[in-house]
Amino acid sequence: MKTRVLGKTGATISEIGFGAWQIGGSWGDVSEADGKRALNAALDAGVTFVDTADVYGDGRSEKIIAAVLKERGGDKPFVATKAGRRLSPHVTEGYTGENIEAFIDRSLSNLGVETLDLVQLHCPPTEVYYRPELFGALDRLVAKGKIRHYGVSVEKVEEALKAIGYPGVATVQIIYNIFRQRPHELFFAEAQKKNVGVIVRVPLASGLLSGKISKDTAFAADDHRNFNRHGEAFDVGETFAGVPFEAALEAVEQLRPLVPEGVPMAQFALRWILEQQAVSVVIPGARNEAQAQSNAAASALAAIDDETKAAIAAVYARLVKVHVHDRW
Repeated sequence: MKTRVLGKTGATISEIGFGAWQIGGSWGDVSEADGKRALNAALDAGVTFVDTADVYGDGRSEKIIAAVLKERGGDKPFVATKAGRRLSPHVTEGYTGENIEAFIDRSLSNLGVETLDLVQLHCPPTEVYYRPELFGALDRLVAKGKIRHYGVSVEKVEEALKAIGYPGVATVQIIYNIFRQRPHELFFAEAQKKNVGVIVRVPLASGLLSGKISKDTAFAADDHRNFNRHGEAFDVGETFAGVPFEAALEAVEQLRPLVPEGVPMAQFALRWILEQQAVSVVIPGARNEAQAQSNAAASALAAIDDETKAAIAAVYARLVKVHVHDRW
């Protein structure tokens, strides 16, 4: 497992992390036992970065992580969580220092720690990025010892660019994959200039870039790939990266011949992301041990040649760009 530095946090972490949304909820039935096995498999494979949130299963994901790390003992991975989506309604006015501190206190309890490694504002409304008093409150929470670092998880490139103007923002989590290429046009270079860590989520476009989903694939009622297909519950960009399902399936078929023989498409898609040196870590999820092990193995893949990169860019331009590029 290769490592990278997480921006101004200074932490050296595995370039493949573990996204813990799936072991919390909204991905169909993933038992606690399966969730623990998946996380253990990732850690055994050299993963040292785990990303979760207080709303994943209403704290279930955080508690599973705490239980696994307690059982394992020894060196702990870097654990990032998120705060803000517990607000109901989820509005700008709810993003106060007091509310965020209350969410942080709950995550401290769920994770069984005295200080959180990293807290990220969890895709807040755009207006929140224009409230410097909130970022000042986060600075004070660092001074109080409740958090070591803070960052933001964003929906839009513009939000990311605004956020890194605050000197205390150590990381930005953003959607980036073969179907969502805009971040590498400008944002990645700006993040590098400011030594901001980049955490890439939705790297497989909710499984589409595994190449294993077809038009006949059925998703459980409690799987967001069913209930958020058109953005009914949260931003549609979080589900299939915002690409219309049929268009995405066509793009997958165009990508399939570009994948080296014997390499799973999911690993190839992760390797494509890691070609960007601005990326600190990519956080695919996993429902079981096999998926976790396969994700981790992507770190060992050879670099993608320029001809293949150009072919990938052409598929994006032809079939995907019109649907997503200017929305996020």
